[in-house]
Amino acid sequence: MKIPQVRLARISTPWSTSRRGMISLRFSSSLSQKPGATGIRFPGAVSSQFVNSLSFEHPSTYPALPTYRCVNQDGDIVDDAYKPEPDSLALKMYQDMLAVSIMDVIMFDAQRQGRLSFYMTSQGEEGTCVGSASALEKEDVIFCQYREAGVFMERGYTFDDFMNQLFANVKDAGRGRNMPVHYGSKALNIHTISSPLATQIPQASGAAYALKMQRLTDPNIPPRVVACYFGEGAASEGDFHAALNIAATRSCPVIFICRNNGYAISTPTLEQYRGDGIASRGTGYGIDTIRVDGNDIWAVREATKKARELALKDGGRPVLIEAMSYRISHHSTSDDSFAYRARVEVEDWKRRDNPITRLRKYLEKKGLWDEEKESQARSRLRKEVLKAFAAAEKEKKPSMRSMFTDMYEDLTPELKDQMIELKSVIERYPDEYDVSEFEGGKETLTP
Repeated sequence: MKIPQVRLARISTPWSTSRRGMISLRFSSSLSQKPGATGIRFPGAVSSQFVNSLSFEHPSTYPALPTYRCVNQDGDIVDDAYKPEPDSLALKMYQDMLAVSIMDVIMFDAQRQGRLSFYMTSQGEEGTCVGSASALEKEDVIFCQYREAGVFMERGYTFDDFMNQLFANVKDAGRGRNMPVHYGSKALNIHTISSPLATQIPQASGAAYALKMQRLTDPNIPPRVVACYFGEGAASEGDFHAALNIAATRSCPVIFICRNNGYAISTPTLEQYRGDGIASRGTGYGIDTIRVDGNDIWAVREATKKARELALKDGGRPVLIEAMSYRISHHSTSDDSFAYRARVEVEDWKRRDNPITRLRKYLEKKGLWDEEKESQARSRLRKEVLKAFAAAEKEKKPSMRSMFTDMYEDLTPELKDQMIELKSVIERYPDEYDVSEFEGGKETLTP
C-alpha cells in the first residue's frame, strides 16, 4: 500500500513576538537551509558560528567574572554613578546587622552552656542578608537556608520570635516541631527553613513559576518575585542545577542569592569546584548574573534592586547574585573550624574587613555614628536580646497533643493510633514525662 504524503502546514501560536522568534530560530535547522548556506543554525545552539579550525575551549582563556563594589574597605564610595541612600536607611541596616551579631554571640554561648541544643551564627554574612532583604518588597516570597537571620531581622522578625523558635516553646509558630534556627513566618512571606541542603532552591523556582501563572490569569495581581538564599556548598547539589534550568527555561521571576563564604562546613571552595565560582554557572544556564562584594551592604542592595527589576521584566526571568564573603564563625555549634583553617586567618578577616565594620566607617565619615552611639546601641540591643531570652526560656513546651493536631483538618486514622500509643507509653512510664497538664485536666490524648 502506498503511503500518502502529508504536507506540513505552518503552526500559528498565541505566543508573543519574541517567543515566536525564538521558535523560528530553533526550527531553522540544517534541514531547512539551501545547499551551501553558511547561516546554518542547529536547534541546540542557535547562535553558534562555524569555524574551520579545531580548537577546544579552556577555562583559563576566560577572565574571572568581576566583583562589583560600591563602597571600599575604608567606607568610601567608589562607584561614581551610585546615589547614596537616605541616612535613616543606613542607620537601620547597621543596627539590624549589629542586632544579629549580638544575638549570635549570646546564643552561641547559650548552646555551650547547655541551654540550647543547637545554633548557627551569621557572622561575616550579615551584609549580604540585610542588604538584599532591604531591596525586596514585603509581598515578595523568600526561601532561606539557615544563615539568614539578617533577612528575618530586616523584614520585622523580633527577638521574641527568634527566641520562641530557638527554645521551641508554646509561643513558637512552628509548634516546637523544628530544630533551632529553622525560622519561618507566614506573615513575612518567608517559608520555614528545612535541614536538607538545597531543597529550597527548586521549591523557589516552582513558587516563582506559580506567581508568574497567577499574573497571567489575573494581570491586576501586584508583581512579586521569589528570593532564594543558599551557600556555595549547596550549589554542589543536583537541586541547584535542576532549579536554575527550570527557572531559565520557564522564565521564572526568581532571584537566586548565593552566599559564597569560602567554606561548605569544612570543605574550602578550592575542593568544591574548579570553575569560576558560582556566578559562571548562571551564565551557563542563560541567566542574568552578577558577582558582588558581600561585605559591601550597598553593593548588595544595589544589585538586588536591579535584579528585582530584571526578574519582573518581560513577564519574568531568573537572576543570579553571587555575594562574596567570608564565614568568620564556625559552621555551627557542632563544628570546630580551627580544625581545618588557621585561627589567624579568621582573626585577620574579622579585623581587616567585614560588613559591620565597613558600614560603620561609612556612617562615621558622614558624621552619623561614633563610639558613644556604638556603645549605647550595643548595650541596648544586648539587653533586648537577654530579655527575650529569659522570657522564652521560662515558657512551657507546646502540648503533646499539638504533635498531632494542626496537620490535617481532621485527625487521620494513623494519627489517632499514634496518639493512643503515646498515651499508653506515658501511662507506663509516668516518671519519665511531665504529665502535670494531664493531671490538671487541661490536656488529653484521647482522639
